[in-house]
Amino acid sequence: MKIFVLAPDSFKESMSAEQACDVMQRAILQLIPDAQIIAVPMADGGEGTVDALLSVCHGQKVEIELAGPLPNQRIVTYFGLIDAGQTAVIEMAKANGIHLVSLAERNPLLTSTYGTGEMIKAALAHGVKRIIIGLGGSVTNDGGAGMAQALGAKFFNHQGAEIAVCGGNLHQTVQIDVTQLDPRLAQTEIIIASDVNNPLCGQKGASYVFGPQKGATAEMVEQLDANLSHCADIVESALEKKLRHTAGAGAAGGLGFGLMAFAGALIQSGVELMVEQTQLAQKIAQADYVLTGEGKIDFQTQFGKTPYGVAQAAKGLNKPVIAFAGVVGEGIENLYELGFSQIIGINPPDCSLQDALKNAEKNLEQSVKVFVQTLLDAK
Repeated sequence: MKIFVLAPDSFKESMSAEQACDVMQRAILQLIPDAQIIAVPMADGGEGTVDALLSVCHGQKVEIELAGPLPNQRIVTYFGLIDAGQTAVIEMAKANGIHLVSLAERNPLLTSTYGTGEMIKAALAHGVKRIIIGLGGSVTNDGGAGMAQALGAKFFNHQGAEIAVCGGNLHQTVQIDVTQLDPRLAQTEIIIASDVNNPLCGQKGASYVFGPQKGATAEMVEQLDANLSHCADIVESALEKKLRHTAGAGAAGGLGFGLMAFAGALIQSGVELMVEQTQLAQKIAQADYVLTGEGKIDFQTQFGKTPYGVAQAAKGLNKPVIAFAGVVGEGIENLYELGFSQIIGINPPDCSLQDALKNAEKNLEQSVKVFVQTLLDAK
């Protein structure tokens, strides 16, 4: 009897990680009915992190209404509780993600992470000992100031008036008061799950690298970067914390910086954290084959993406890793030295994006079946 560990990420806009596991399992069992399947839906801190952990850890979903990214926007969303309610799992994108704002309305001068702060506050109200926060998919660029404000920090302008902070008005802040910051933060371990190593400011910082995809023009990018730099100056003065150059400070428009500054958060590779939480290595140790994948695999995969994390976990155990991708991009040669045995594109040649998204499940199933048939033919 063959044992397969299935550990894919989501295939963006077409399949969740859990759906991808189901498709892979269906394909394998059609050809090897007695195969043992160990499904471990994965994520790297971005989209699908909460759902993946809820699935693997048999957690509880908690619905909440909170502030969306735009002023006066309200949304209903959820976070997760795992470890018998001791750990909360949050995706900032579920509160303040890019998918919540239409292309025409995206403006990082206006968006705020206030809703993420509300979600953290709700998790604290459940008495959790630890909060894991995934930072992928944001539409914000406020340095986490909105999040801090929701948790009790106060931002004052030169007239002594409190301001509702967002990406465009951070420069107005001349004083930050943290005396009313939620005291439960000090008793709670907060871990940032991210695959981003960017600093807060500069050409490799939050505004320049990620601002344009959030709707920022070149002029806005300069303004946003200057605002984050100003915010970092005020934080350094008020909290005596120098974090602007810390790797990951620029994640989610500087929310990484804000969480480290105001909540004492520690940052960790999202996929490494997922490997740890799901006990993936222990499951891979039992396997004959490990299947992973996501929407695109290319040279960037090695920089903390889910398939790379899975391959690293398997490499030390000398287990073959087969990765499936909607798009196989350039620079994958190096991946074969990093634990990948095969990298398989699931789409037929000259397939349009529309068709690829529409037929993702069918194409993945067929590709897995072809792979499994090669195993049988090799016997």
